[in-house]
Amino acid sequence: SGTDSPKPPSSARPAMISSGTSALARWTCSATGRILSSAKRRNVSATSVIAAAKATDDIVGVRSENLSPTADKMRRLMHHGQMFQSHALHFFHLCAADLLLGIDADPAIRNVIGVAIKHPDLAVQGVMMRKYGQEVIKVTAGKKIHGTGAIPGGINKCLTVAERDSLIKGFDGMPGLDKMIEWAQGAVDLFKGYHKDHANMLDNFAVFPSNHLSLVRKDGALDLYHGVMRAVDTDGKKILNDVDYHDYMKHIAEQTKTWSYMKFPYLKSLGKEKGWYTVGPLGRLNVCDFIPTPLAQKEFEIYRAYSKGKPHNQSMHMHWARLIELLHSIEVIKDLLNDPDILKDNELTRKGTKQSEGIGLIEAPRGTLFHHYRVNEHDQITMANLIVSTTNNNEPMNRAVNTVAVKQMGGQKEITEPMMNAVEVAIRAYDPCLSCATHAYGKMPLEFKLKDADGNVIQVKRK
Repeated sequence: SGTDSPKPPSSARPAMISSGTSALARWTCSATGRILSSAKRRNVSATSVIAAAKATDDIVGVRSENLSPTADKMRRLMHHGQMFQSHALHFFHLCAADLLLGIDADPAIRNVIGVAIKHPDLAVQGVMMRKYGQEVIKVTAGKKIHGTGAIPGGINKCLTVAERDSLIKGFDGMPGLDKMIEWAQGAVDLFKGYHKDHANMLDNFAVFPSNHLSLVRKDGALDLYHGVMRAVDTDGKKILNDVDYHDYMKHIAEQTKTWSYMKFPYLKSLGKEKGWYTVGPLGRLNVCDFIPTPLAQKEFEIYRAYSKGKPHNQSMHMHWARLIELLHSIEVIKDLLNDPDILKDNELTRKGTKQSEGIGLIEAPRGTLFHHYRVNEHDQITMANLIVSTTNNNEPMNRAVNTVAVKQMGGQKEITEPMMNAVEVAIRAYDPCLSCATHAYGKMPLEFKLKDADGNVIQVKRK
């Protein structure tokens, strides 16, 4: 347990945090232990495990920025593998059907199978890019889901030469690194070409002013693994100016509302009504100053020039930003695979003086992810607070849905399937978890009520 203090009886043991083990929730008798253990089981992505590990780095006495070079780079490799596979999944499997086939296309073909039939080469690329990212996760975390590679104070394995070479050259029919970079660049070019032909739709769909928040590197660069917190308003003016994320509670509060189980985070300096913000690819590219890889930086300059240097507040530009990040992640993966530190096994973990509290932030594919734990003298978790990406994007998603619903259905006598899908398209731009639900086979748990000017319900439509 990382401490010599007496241990309580086994029947009273809540979740324990151990230095040198990946089990962040070993005993789950208490309510807080069950919450943390359940969260770890559900949020199986490498990113969620790394966020938990970063919080527990604090508790074992070593800040994440002070890990060994091998641990830092292996975690970054793991995380960018997750970003690469998740962004490929989200765009090619969940969103491409709406763009390539049309929001109003027949629902029977408006899905990944329809994309595969009409655009077989793109479908194969999407599948193989996701598979490549999963292989990166496997060799860094031990397995593709429920990985154990990131542990308090570091990692539990480095890469072997064979593992590294397989990712660079490819294996078992899997193309290698150069092909992945080519395909990622092609995905960005695909979106730019689509945008050129459909700018009116993409630029005017679910548009509203928003603040934006993310981590950035201390020099203002995009950094998906570690950094300081920055927030800007809808015009790009800084609201949070590169603050230590360990002080997040000084700057961010969470509101509850009677009609939702989800919390509503906001910036304290702006208050509940005006302090909400957007996270994720759109937020990150609105907040950072530059991208520290050459191909992605070139695309970022085009992206920024389109908005004349101002933040993008168009929900559908989330896809544009996501694909630029896809390209950035594979560039980072290339750099890390060619770094000799990922092969060194002489210092996988570090530790220092035990602390009673830990906070870890990371940029997950969907946006900024907060993990915050407190422990007692027995290493029992006494408090766990998570602000996940979906929660951070709660208010902007609500506004996107409302904006599209009003525009599509306002003044109409009947709700049609394309109108309902337009609302789903707004959700899909923000959150892959909800996107999976909205593309599920069968009936959707989605209900629309059309009311007249007096508030009388004139139509109910379920999907």
